[in-house]
Amino acid sequence: MAWVVLVLAGLFEIVWAFAMKQSDGFTRPWPTMIMAIAMLLSVGLLAWSMRSLPLGTAYTVWTGIGAVGAFVVGIAVLGETASLLRVLAAVFIVSGLVLMKLSSSD
Repeated sequence: MAWVVLVLAGLFEIVWAFAMKQSDGFTRPWPTMIMAIAMLLSVGLLAWSMRSLPLGTAYTVWTGIGAVGAFVVGIAVLGETASLLRVLAAVFIVSGLVLMKLSSSD
């Protein structure tokens, strides 16, 4: 169950990163509010998952989901560049996440 909660926390990290971009420097109230709520949920769920998962594993997976997810949203929704090197970097991050999961005894 901790892994499911951790993935959910990572998904909320993607939401708050996207909402932060949409807030235009906190000048737009609705995206700013969504960002704050998603951030609280993300960190709260991360904390809950850390009750049974190791710190290094949980934090690395959480940030990795957020980083790769924000990268994908940036390309898919915001039209950011998907160069070969950027995609390769995302593949390396995902590879590291898989290795973290495989190396965890939880």
